[in-house]
Amino acid sequence: MTKRLLAVSAIATMLIASCGSPVGPGADPSKPDEQQLFVGDDIAIAQTQYGKVQGYILHGVYTYLGIPYGASTAGENRFMPPKAPEKWDGVRQTLFWGEDAPQPMAHKWQNDKGAFTDHWNYYDVGEDCLNLNVWTPGLDGKKRPVLVWMHGGGFSSGNSIEQDGYHGENMAKEGDVVFVSINHRLNVFGFTDFSGVGDPALAESVNLGMQDLVAALKWVNANIANFGGDPSNVTIMGQSGGGSKVCTTIAMPSSAGLVQKAVALSGNTTASGSKEASQALGKAIYKAAGGLKKLQAMSWEEYYDLANSVARKVGGSFSPVADGKYIPEGTFYSDPAAHSNNIPMILCTTSAESSFSNSIPWLEDIDFDKATELLGTSFFQTQPKEVMAALREAYPDHKPIELLNMLAASRANVIKTATTKSQQAAPVYLAYFDYNANLFDGRIRAFHCSDICYWFRNTDRMVTHTGGGKEPREVSEHMSQALLSFMRTGDPNCSVNPTWPAYTEADCPTMIFSKTTEMRNAPDRKVLEIAVPFNRRSVQF
Repeated sequence: MTKRLLAVSAIATMLIASCGSPVGPGADPSKPDEQQLFVGDDIAIAQTQYGKVQGYILHGVYTYLGIPYGASTAGENRFMPPKAPEKWDGVRQTLFWGEDAPQPMAHKWQNDKGAFTDHWNYYDVGEDCLNLNVWTPGLDGKKRPVLVWMHGGGFSSGNSIEQDGYHGENMAKEGDVVFVSINHRLNVFGFTDFSGVGDPALAESVNLGMQDLVAALKWVNANIANFGGDPSNVTIMGQSGGGSKVCTTIAMPSSAGLVQKAVALSGNTTASGSKEASQALGKAIYKAAGGLKKLQAMSWEEYYDLANSVARKVGGSFSPVADGKYIPEGTFYSDPAAHSNNIPMILCTTSAESSFSNSIPWLEDIDFDKATELLGTSFFQTQPKEVMAALREAYPDHKPIELLNMLAASRANVIKTATTKSQQAAPVYLAYFDYNANLFDGRIRAFHCSDICYWFRNTDRMVTHTGGGKEPREVSEHMSQALLSFMRTGDPNCSVNPTWPAYTEADCPTMIFSKTTEMRNAPDRKVLEIAVPFNRRSVQF
């Protein structure tokens, strides 16, 4: 299918899947059968520093897809810091998603439960991937809060619309905010460290994927006012690898003044990797390739295979590194003079991350005795009875399988991150998502990625994560209202939820989002004190 046909198909899909209300600027909410989509030569024209862009208006939201914030990273720009795109004359169409960062595409769509649930969205893949998307209620000069979404996929895969839950239309429309999502370099293109090879041309070739994110934030700072946003009120938010990107971004000196608030979901960090190790891997790749010109001349597929082949031989991986310039060495947030000192955060995890019974149905019906036995045989616990007692005390209304999921989805690391960040002046708020949608016989639970569409009011768009309907929508209302309050004020407290205190190590206050919203102090402290840490991937039944 051509990209033009994909664009037409995508517009049609959005018309069908988008929830809610009627449309067009000034549309009458009592007339849902009137025109939904407005697109044309003189519609939705916005000015950027590089030229004018044309989007479209859908459901009253101005939408711009694939706006370049940087030049292509191919050829002589490969392994170089992000460069500004060339200015253009006339009006550039931004009606469809830009290129995704280079990454393997084979076998992403299996005919299985995972593909049905996530149905990832991928289109063109290539090195012209420094682009972003904008959804805004109006080009009216109004200074709306801005949310910038950093996608998941670790540091190796993903894109700005990988899941339908990433979509920004509903949040922009119903929250009166500007929503931005970003593509950037990943894997061996974003995180091969050539800064130590001795070639002056490659001296800045480190943490390129993170440099891209800062470049995108600079674009937001310079241009978002033209889209009805406030450049002095920007919240960055990400999930999984995107959560780690958020934590890393606010620790980067180059992001000072570009970010005012931060939210990290099911991914967090307080440090980056070893410069010595990353430079050693970069030197080995440089030698295997035969120098910079050959590195820049090969196809992206050839370089991807070469770099990963070398990494398997010599060891190492491709992710952010504490180079001391772009990313600080040591523990993040430990310098009281750092600009992160003034950035409040929300940190959230999910209670299952991956529900064991979703793939192993018999686990759904185990009793507490069997669950206790499994703690010893499958979960590597030396005190299984004590751990089970602590879990039951912490979560008395949960089934045995749910307690096993919770143990495997340990909150230890997010609490460590919250404790570290809480030493700074700005507050940290801790949340826990524990809603189980009625899918796959109720076995889906609060899995990894499932909370995203609740934060963004997309529960009727990402129905394969939520089931759709009233109850998920009500859960979403509690979460999105807290997020909107946080974006506006730096404090997530709002009228629909219980009081949400800032995190302290002593009390560990945790807002639990489920069928009801509940505030609890340190609900699982005893569990974390006695449980033996383990890798959930090593669990076998």
